[in-house]
Amino acid sequence: MKKIVFLLLACGTFHAQAQTKLSVKQMKALADESLQFSAKQYRHMMQSLPDSLFPRSANKDGSLMTAKYNWWTAGFYPGSCWYLYEFTKDPAFKQEALKRQQYLLPDQYRTNTHDLGFLMYCSFGNELRLEGTPGAKDILMTSSRSLIQRYKPTIGAIRSWDHTGWKCPVIIDNMMNLEMLCWATKNSGDSMFYKIAVNHANTTMKNHFRDDYSSYHVIDYDTISGQVFAKKTHQGHSDASAWSRGQAWGLYGYTMMYRETKDKKYLDQARHIADYMLNHPHMPKDLVPYYDYDAPEIPNAIRDASAAAVMASALLELSRYTGKAESKRYWNAGADALASLAGPAYRAKEGENNNFILMHSTGSMPGKSEIDVPLSYADYYFIEGLLRYKQWAGK
Repeated sequence: MKKIVFLLLACGTFHAQAQTKLSVKQMKALADESLQFSAKQYRHMMQSLPDSLFPRSANKDGSLMTAKYNWWTAGFYPGSCWYLYEFTKDPAFKQEALKRQQYLLPDQYRTNTHDLGFLMYCSFGNELRLEGTPGAKDILMTSSRSLIQRYKPTIGAIRSWDHTGWKCPVIIDNMMNLEMLCWATKNSGDSMFYKIAVNHANTTMKNHFRDDYSSYHVIDYDTISGQVFAKKTHQGHSDASAWSRGQAWGLYGYTMMYRETKDKKYLDQARHIADYMLNHPHMPKDLVPYYDYDAPEIPNAIRDASAAAVMASALLELSRYTGKAESKRYWNAGADALASLAGPAYRAKEGENNNFILMHSTGSMPGKSEIDVPLSYADYYFIEGLLRYKQWAGK
């Protein structure tokens, strides 16, 4: 570990210093060490987490912030446990995932949220992938049927929030919930789920993105005409700015949609989004974005490690679908971002940080919520990215 930390320090893992340039051998060693550390942290988490609750973030007083089953992030903790079970083969992680998922069961029937992919596919989807549990398949099918109840044919998209003050809001985050619908068609043979996913992706591509391939956070649609009513932000700096995690959701979502459909327009969209991010003059050299690429306080703006984790995992996958030069660039950028997150500037010390893995994520800056704290989904996509690196390196 000391050798790896020295390499990270020498290569500049800290804010605004040079990107890491680790060899494949060094990066594999770092990925293994980071996964081993993650398992240690989550073993502590398992011991300290109250029954029926899920780790969410940290409160302002520094204590653990938890969530109930119906909060949109609840599925990430059991999902992370499945990933750590995959890596360690420690049955304690499997048992913990199964224990927590029992509390998620009511979510499969909910039609008042668009986040069923996050809630159910990150948890039960990983159970199905690793264990082949028939019950998990049934739960995911029920969840998919619930999710498509929110589809608005006039708009061609799945409604996101039911918050007052909006007509029919659709957020870029919603791209992440389409993977479960693609799965549902493959599992059931019913093309309706797939068609809704494709329509949503197409509508989002048409209306969410600016000419430079940055994304608005929220598009509000008129429910009668289906036309765009307003283009807004909810978690970024301004309506016209590029909220960093939103860019990462888009990158991940269109990379995934290319995998599921093999439609080249989704691959091109993912490439354009990746290039926007990686070429942005405000992208820090350590590839951990500020909470918004247009934050006025740059270079003193706070970072969002969750945006880096989602971006890194997506870039590694995107590299598998592009030409040689692009592939190398995306792969190296994904690896460099993971190496930065694995360094002492972003990764917690064992037993600290309320037993989360990563520090310095940002939930909603304008909402003054979850600012410069750990977030459960930052950990989930960090672990996913490390596993992807190990699986795909050298292939």
